[in-house]
Formats: sequence, C-alpha cells, structure tokens
Amino acid sequence: MIRVGIITASDKGCHGEREDLSGAKIAEIMEQHGYEIAKKVILPDDQQMLSEEMVAMSEDNIQLVLTTGGTGFSKRDVTPEATKAVIEREVPGIPMAILQYSLTITERAMLSRAAAGIRGETLIINLPGSPKAVDEALNYILPSLKHGLDILLGNDAECARK
Repeated sequence: MIRVGIITASDKGCHGEREDLSGAKIAEIMEQHGYEIAKKVILPDDQQMLSEEMVAMSEDNIQLVLTTGGTGFSKRDVTPEATKAVIEREVPGIPMAILQYSLTITERAMLSRAAAGIRGETLIINLPGSPKAVDEALNYILPSLKHGLDILLGNDAECARK
C-alpha cells in the first residue's frame, strides 16, 4: 500500500484561524482510492519548515507527499521553492497536466506556480490551496499517478522484466 503524507501550507491554518478543508479533501480522496494516510500536518508558509517536513516524510518511507497551498503570488507562497530545494529530479509533466486541465475550468489556473519532483523513492506534488481545486486536480491525475508510483517503486512488472 502506498503511504501518503499531506502537508497544508497555511499561516492561518497552523494557528487555528482557518479549518484545513484542502488537506481533509486530499485525505478523503486518497483513502477512497486505497492509499494509506501516514501523516498529515499543517505548517506555516515557511520555506525551511516545509522543506524539512518533506525531507522527514521521505525519510519515513512515505512514497507520496501531497502539498496544498502556497503556490500563488503572495510573498508568503513558498511551497514550490520548498519543493524544488529538496527534490532530486523534477517531474514537470504533473503540474503541467494539472494546469492544462484546470485552465478548462478557470483562466485563473495560469497563476499557479506548482512544482513536482522525486526525492529518493518519494514523489512530491504541489496541489492548489482550495478544496474544489484540489478535488479537480487530484482526481484528474490519479489514474496516471498510480502507474508513475509503480515505476518509481519498482512495482511495474513490465519494467522489472527489462
């Protein structure tokens, strides 16, 4: 079973001033698709704290880290920078696919700065900050995500034969 870590980047959320609806939506969707939620945290929009948590999750045998929030234009939106600081290989196709799909829903999707990449055997993906956008983006990428994780983790039978 794939272990999932969820990081919500939200100054207000980590101080209890806002309910974490986006992180809850990620957990709900992933559990419905048979993934195990290994850890769920809310952190302030702080690049170092976000990066440290991504590293900790990857070292704790969490194969998929999904972040929500912090991908916009605000000076405090640093989730993509935190991600890029810890990944070893970028996976630009995932945010590109989310962007392409999201643009069919709203032109404001073009304002996303989301990133995705691999650290060891962990795939890290930045998702949008709203529950509606999380629902749309995550459900769009899930069918391909399983295949990508199988390849990353060496679970792909065809790949193993080669």
